[in-house]
Amino acid sequence: MVLNNYRSSADPFLLPLAKRLRRVNPNTITWVAFIFAVLAGIIFYLSYIWLLLLAVLCIIFNALFDALDGKVAKLTNKTSKRGDFLDHTLDRYADVIIIGGIMLSVHCDWFIGLLAMLGVILASYMGTQAQALGCGRDYGGILGRADRLVVLIIVPLIQLLAYITLNGKIWLFTPMEYAMIWFAIAGHITAVQRGVRTWKLLGKAR
Repeated sequence: MVLNNYRSSADPFLLPLAKRLRRVNPNTITWVAFIFAVLAGIIFYLSYIWLLLLAVLCIIFNALFDALDGKVAKLTNKTSKRGDFLDHTLDRYADVIIIGGIMLSVHCDWFIGLLAMLGVILASYMGTQAQALGCGRDYGGILGRADRLVVLIIVPLIQLLAYITLNGKIWLFTPMEYAMIWFAIAGHITAVQRGVRTWKLLGKAR
């Protein structure tokens, strides 16, 4: 479930949109993606069942604009370290806000949400730490950001169906809690995977 390996498969869809946005500053697109993440986090926190559909829509737009900012930057030769820094910084805040919204909602136990947030943050940290040490940004592992966004699009729909048919829970947990448990486990595994790769690369660089 490593969707980062298939990023190029989305190019036929993304490139025409990126060409239409060539006059827009890539940093502006990054901020638009972040705004949709904030809206998604707020909607999850509000906990109204039917608003889950709106939260999913916000996640979709967050994922779309998050993919477009880099494409537009390359098309217009506006790639920069500042743009990359802004993108990764807002992505981390977006992760915290979205998962925080779920963690504080009725859809998820707060402790499960906290474990999920720690897993996601540590996985992201190991990826950027590799870049800081000159090993290149590491997007690998079993739970990349693209994977998380797909889960956050699908699972709220399952959660909505569970509320309609099963009083919100499937066995012991809600579907959202199962997703957060997966984020917690897979996030830490991803952090270890990235850490091991970076450690090996640093050893070869001696």
